[in-house]
Amino acid sequence: MFKKVLVANRGEIAVRIIRACREMGITAVAVYSDADRRALHVRLADEAVNIGPAQASESYLSVERVLQAAAATGAEAIHPGYGFLSENADFARAVQQAGLVFIGPTPEAIEAMGDKGRARTRMEAAGVPVAPGYQGLDDPAALEAAAAKISLPLLIKAAAGGGGKGMRVVHQLSELVEAAAAARREAQHAFGDGRLILERYIPHARHIEFQVLADQHGNLVHLFERECSVQRRHQKIIEETPSPYLTEALRAKMGEAAVAAARSVGYTNAGTVEFIVDSQSGDFYFLEMNTRLQVEHPVTEWTVGIDLVQWQIRIAAGEPLPFKQDNLSQRGHAIECRLYAEDPANNFLPATGPLLTFAVPSGPGVRMDSGFTSGDQITIHYDPLIAKVTAWGENRPAAIQRMTAALRETVLLGITHNGQFLQDVLSDPQFIAGGVYTTWVEEHFNGWQPPQCGLPPEVLVAAALAQLQPPSAAADEHDPYSPWRMPNGYRVGQ
Repeated sequence: MFKKVLVANRGEIAVRIIRACREMGITAVAVYSDADRRALHVRLADEAVNIGPAQASESYLSVERVLQAAAATGAEAIHPGYGFLSENADFARAVQQAGLVFIGPTPEAIEAMGDKGRARTRMEAAGVPVAPGYQGLDDPAALEAAAAKISLPLLIKAAAGGGGKGMRVVHQLSELVEAAAAARREAQHAFGDGRLILERYIPHARHIEFQVLADQHGNLVHLFERECSVQRRHQKIIEETPSPYLTEALRAKMGEAAVAAARSVGYTNAGTVEFIVDSQSGDFYFLEMNTRLQVEHPVTEWTVGIDLVQWQIRIAAGEPLPFKQDNLSQRGHAIECRLYAEDPANNFLPATGPLLTFAVPSGPGVRMDSGFTSGDQITIHYDPLIAKVTAWGENRPAAIQRMTAALRETVLLGITHNGQFLQDVLSDPQFIAGGVYTTWVEEHFNGWQPPQCGLPPEVLVAAALAQLQPPSAAADEHDPYSPWRMPNGYRVGQ
């Protein structure tokens, strides 16, 4: 097992990995930008190295600076988390060339699944269902001819990436050329590659993904599904498992397809195979494979009872999986809500500013993953995710009730956030009935406004004044075990 692991990320996922390392007796090294000098992941790590300015391109996305930090601290392996360099095959290759272990799949597997066009071709060869589509010349005449064969409506996607970038839905043939041009520009800007894919668009589709885990000894299993259909701007905000839509027969069929997809690229470590499911027919189609740990991995951990981050590390160290597919089952139901610094009443516009007060929920079956504490700043430089709240219950109604209570317990003062919006989604009859789909939020919550019952101004003033009080001199102690240096320690006067 590794003695020292460098975490090449920030925020809640860096905190999550550092805690996993601590439980395993592994020294954890954090990296941080100038903007994150006092961040929670820096305070939690055993060692921390500054790798550059606030701009991600000069810090968290700098392969050279991350590797320099690993060399300077004597780290044996690097965990990339999600985002940033996690699905960068060149980074994974550079880590290996530096004599270190990349805690993730091989560079070849990342490359094979990173290009959506080539991944489609590979999935077809592996017998994994793919939606009717087209990839080839993207001049107007070729696109129009392909669109006529696929049938409308259709989806334009970037071949080189995902996350909703370079994506457009076309309902009429007259919209195709202009929509393709806009998607091409966006894809070129986001990924440096303007190639496009056309696919049949499935109205009222459900987004269901399967977690896979594979060791270096040929063992490959899936850890069941996650329903990710509650989205805004093509990005997930609520995930749950088991899916309220799947039957046992469809679950087994999709699980087999996920395993076949991963095996076709010789996959190792943790990954996720994503599918689009036609809610009317039950037909499902390969969407993409994320060759990394997912944001929503906690719901799988709740129901399967496996620590995915620890197993990522163990697999990278060469350990075999101690279980087979037949040994795995789910218990209960788990839901995750992503708490963002954003304004749902204003097209989910990201917000910045101080977290004057951040009080997290607790109790049985509740988990909070966050990279922030009271007094921290949400800046313009990074994703506005504040925290992930997850709740477990014996069944779906119990999980919904527990999640709703957890969100009500969460106190966030000083910044606009989507907490009330999430509560309203959870209480909607259609969500409770399990009848959601990927465009459900934009169709049913368009024009959403929060209730007019804001906090009295004096509460915000008191919270702000509390953060302005000078810290005790003890805060400058060099003792790493001082409670002033621990995020859960007492802090008199703060």
